[in-house]
Amino acid sequence: MAISSSEIFDTSGIRLNKDACVVIVSTEWNREVVGKLEEGCIKILKENNIAYRQVMVPGAFEITFAIKDFWSKAGNNIPKPDAFIALGCVLRGGTPHFEYVCNAVTDGIVQLNLQLPVPVIFGVLTLNTQQQADERTGGIHGHKGEEAAATAVKMIALSQSFSNY
Repeated sequence: MAISSSEIFDTSGIRLNKDACVVIVSTEWNREVVGKLEEGCIKILKENNIAYRQVMVPGAFEITFAIKDFWSKAGNNIPKPDAFIALGCVLRGGTPHFEYVCNAVTDGIVQLNLQLPVPVIFGVLTLNTQQQADERTGGIHGHKGEEAAATAVKMIALSQSFSNY
């Protein structure tokens, strides 16, 4: 039996350790779309009583640096987060710039997931058209900001469960 996307991103019943925190790193570029992603993301984090901080970067290319730098500088005054969520939107234009940016941010987030002891959730839309963006921020393809937050909740719970082994 196939699982629906609403079941995949259901966080009901998940209990996290007290004081779970997520850092959302989002882009200034394509702000209208990214703002919708942030709204959905924050909605799910609040529903799960997860504290969050927001960091803004100019574009998708800068996301990975901000996450790595935040992690390395967090500590005494700023608690280390339990997860990061990367939010952005890269729309295809008429040059190969699209491929370079999409590949760089994807590869960078993969590397962060291998280097950091906390999950880095990929919530960067890589799209051909504005219509596709609309379809993924509450349209026929769901809400990718909400899905990114639900993924973060599930990955935090998974990581916390490993201490029980």
